[in-house]
Amino acid sequence: KQAQFDTNSGESITTDLEALAAAFNLDFLYGTAPRDYTVDRYMSYPYLFASLIRATGILTHLRVLPFALAVNNSRASIPNLIITNSGSQRFDLYSGPFTRNDRLTVSPFADQFLYIPDIKLYLANAVLASLNGAGAEKRSLVEEREVIEYRLGYVDKRYKEWLQNMNKRDGVERRAAQNLTLGYVTTDSCPGAGDDTLHAPLPFFDVPDFISSNPPAVSDDTLIDLVFIDFIESQLIKILNTLQKDKVYTAADAVLYTSVLASEALGIYAQSAWN
Repeated sequence: KQAQFDTNSGESITTDLEALAAAFNLDFLYGTAPRDYTVDRYMSYPYLFASLIRATGILTHLRVLPFALAVNNSRASIPNLIITNSGSQRFDLYSGPFTRNDRLTVSPFADQFLYIPDIKLYLANAVLASLNGAGAEKRSLVEEREVIEYRLGYVDKRYKEWLQNMNKRDGVERRAAQNLTLGYVTTDSCPGAGDDTLHAPLPFFDVPDFISSNPPAVSDDTLIDLVFIDFIESQLIKILNTLQKDKVYTAADAVLYTSVLASEALGIYAQSAWN
């Protein structure tokens, strides 16, 4: 019987975990995801990021951030461009019941969204391009975040490097053969199949460090709200001051855009679109 293997310590941990799950209502159901949305298995904008922020291709109905950030927002009618970091999404979102536990797994960071009003559209677009091309300064910002996340137990960077190397070795050829299931390609020194079971490596594509919503359908000189995750506030303001000289922007110009946190957006969208 399984009970013979239980220990007092193990049963205590199980009880505590169940109590914690109940306290946070982790089984709360937002809706049912209609399909899988993966982080880095597809070229161009991966499905999860496309659904998170862009309305393109087959995902024209999936605009999570633009929808969630507009809820009960007095500035919802003002054209905007939303910029966030792709690292905010930590895991694939699978089809089926989408619960609070899934939301926290996919998007755990409780970052706020700030905005700077009256930014010309062409300038807002240039900010995104500069963020993704900011060289050493951008790498420093991203690496600083990665150090913090690693201390919290997130090993995403190293895991993705492993996936990327696995895919580069022979991923295309193995997937083209269509005689292997997708999975991790590992080896060990133990006798028998073990971890040496053959798999076709999971596809892997690089994701931009920063992504944006679709630009609004207005002229380049139209004044819009530039909305962004608070994590990148200092760098974005510095870039904004580099791209134009009409005004010197400071942190005082960045105002809270909504009370909705980054970790809450998927839940808000799912309750509306996946029921």
